[in-house]
Amino acid sequence: MARDSFIKFCPRCGTQVTHEEKFGHVRPVCPQCRWIHFQDPKVAAAVLIEQDGRVLLVRRVNEPFRGMWTLPAGFVNGGENPAEAAERECLEETGLTVRITRVLDVISGREHERGADFIIVYLAEVLGGEMSAADDADAVEWFEREHLPPLAFRATQKVLQK
Repeated sequence: MARDSFIKFCPRCGTQVTHEEKFGHVRPVCPQCRWIHFQDPKVAAAVLIEQDGRVLLVRRVNEPFRGMWTLPAGFVNGGENPAEAAERECLEETGLTVRITRVLDVISGREHERGADFIIVYLAEVLGGEMSAADDADAVEWFEREHLPPLAFRATQKVLQK
């Protein structure tokens, strides 16, 4: 099933859409006003924080990969600066305020139906706050790279293998 198959009506004029080959893909097209739907990619931002030879990870409370560990991360909202999204997500999940220092990697490839198409991974440093799991994490801990817990997501695995 195409990711844009949920588009049934034109958002401009309300006419029921058809599905036609346009620009190399079958896309929802309005037969009335000729509007074409282009599926925008989902973007997530993550932070890698290393301190005293350890990395900061959060344990997922939701599916997919419930109970597994990942970098603090989440989706970038429309119009939001991805670096600020990474800082926001880290604060929401860990209680820690961080400062982005640089982009580490951009990883592509949607891993599951509700996942991101691109994950921008930033290096960050802790500025303050009180470490406490919240939002969609039920635990937050520091781990030595040699003793990592079960990791969720290929992006987290790729970043921590470097």
